[in-house]
Amino acid sequence: MAARATDAEAEEYAANAEAEGEEGAGAGARQSAPEHELPLLTSADELQRAVIQNDVQVVLLLAGRAAAHDELLAVVRGLGCELWEIDPRGPAAAPAPRDGARPLYVAGFRCRPLLTAPLSRRTSAGKRALDIAVSGALLLLAGPLLLTCALVLRATEGPGVIFRQERVGKDGRLFTVLKFRTHRPADSQESATRWSVADEHRISPFCRFLRSTSLDELPQLWNVLRGDMSLVGPRPERPFFVDRFSRRYPHYAQRHRVLTGVTGLAQIHGLRGDTSIEDRCRFDNAYIDSWSLWQDLCILLRTVGCLLRRTGS
Repeated sequence: MAARATDAEAEEYAANAEAEGEEGAGAGARQSAPEHELPLLTSADELQRAVIQNDVQVVLLLAGRAAAHDELLAVVRGLGCELWEIDPRGPAAAPAPRDGARPLYVAGFRCRPLLTAPLSRRTSAGKRALDIAVSGALLLLAGPLLLTCALVLRATEGPGVIFRQERVGKDGRLFTVLKFRTHRPADSQESATRWSVADEHRISPFCRFLRSTSLDELPQLWNVLRGDMSLVGPRPERPFFVDRFSRRYPHYAQRHRVLTGVTGLAQIHGLRGDTSIEDRCRFDNAYIDSWSLWQDLCILLRTVGCLLRRTGS
């Protein structure tokens, strides 16, 4: 295990491991180590003391070693550290990601976060049942409204009333989010990398109305019914900004432990649009860590109140 290592240190460590035939790294990985390497930690008490004394926030574990260090991993998780598994074989030897998951890299080595599952199988099934029931009912009830919005957009803005964009979902998997098109970017680069704000000047009054009432997000009910999203959860973001925010804000990547949502705890507290990403991250992870079906119902009811007050959700 290592914490706060620089890219150069990580590369040197991996090179030493490969040269000496080391299959994995971690506390207790070797009985003897050259003097220039990090000290060896062989017990949970030693690890806990080292994490606290050095203010460790991130722990790297070489692939295949997690099962051998369950006790030690529980210690660092309990101290609030982020856990990442890194493949020391390099990009060429690493298997291709499955299920659309986006590969992440540290110093050229593929890695992935080791996140604890926030929901059990039973609670996940309950949340999914709520998503299907509510999104299905809303799609039926809001059908005339969806059709009206689409027709007005077609008449005022031209063809292409549905906007499709790639977003990052649960476990880093990519999916296509659906919205009513309220803005036409100059090109695909602008669409992928330009941060949207509420007072965008290049949109029509009707499109501004759709945004202010969040009606532009009604097509996302189809994403919920399909299982791409949930009714309640962290808002999905574009890959460009996920990469940027994951490097800048601690624990941002942990938002992807659950399905992203149409609304969430951060949104009902006014954190949407051009607001603090750090605060959003804090609210999103607090929602995940304290999840309950009752909390989802309360957030949905408060979202309705936000929509009626025209404050968005």
